[in-house]
Amino acid sequence: MKILVPLKRVADPDNANKVKVNAGKLETTGLEWKPNPFDEYAIETALRLTENGATPKVRQGEVVVVTFGPKEAEVTLRGALATGADRAIRVDCTDEQLDGDIVARALAAIAATEKPDLILAGKQAVDGDANQVGQLTAEYLHWPQATFAGSITSENDASLLVVREVDGGTITLRVTLPAVVTVDLRIVAPKSVKSKFTAEGHAYPDGVRFAALMAIMAAKKKSLVELKLADLVPDAALKIAYAAFELPPGRKAGIKVKTVSELVEKLKSEAKAL
Repeated sequence: MKILVPLKRVADPDNANKVKVNAGKLETTGLEWKPNPFDEYAIETALRLTENGATPKVRQGEVVVVTFGPKEAEVTLRGALATGADRAIRVDCTDEQLDGDIVARALAAIAATEKPDLILAGKQAVDGDANQVGQLTAEYLHWPQATFAGSITSENDASLLVVREVDGGTITLRVTLPAVVTVDLRIVAPKSVKSKFTAEGHAYPDGVRFAALMAIMAAKKKSLVELKLADLVPDAALKIAYAAFELPPGRKAGIKVKTVSELVEKLKSEAKAL
């Protein structure tokens, strides 16, 4: 099975308090870049689907990661290669050139060349939270799709049994390959992914794997190619653009009350909450 995994770098969510707004634009100077967590889950899922869990160093398929960004984004790709991905593609561009539709059309163009059996993506990026790329990519390719996957079972690389997380429970779908699947956080539970290569009952460690030092060094020798956005999407006009950013207004200091009746009165007369 050949799996294509889109990977986005995002500003470290733990440093959100360092984000600044200047003249309507976000300033990211000093922020640390990290892989989008849901995309990390997608990479882990792809690795589990293309290996025997008992001998994970022997890849039984191919995992190709692709990111959209400047030269510096290659650090994120090298990290994915170190964890076990086989090849990487960087589409040269800036964040200002992208929206969900452009990324989806570019992925569809890459898929036309790479011909993967599966595009496996995170359900959304934690910066924009748009939750669009997977669905749009499937539509452009005319492939079946399953979103918010909490578990995946490979059925002889011809189809996938996907348990989707929905409001109030789960729903099970069978999708024939090639397909697009987006994953949720429970996909990296110990028994959430089952490949035909791994013994029944095998349990992975919870979460994503981390690369050893030797794997990080070896990743420098793996293939990483650069593509131009214009070659993939000739019409790169944005459909969605951010006009400006502004911080929320500062909150007034709270006040103390002596009794419940005083609190109720202030909620009625001042806060207008009752």
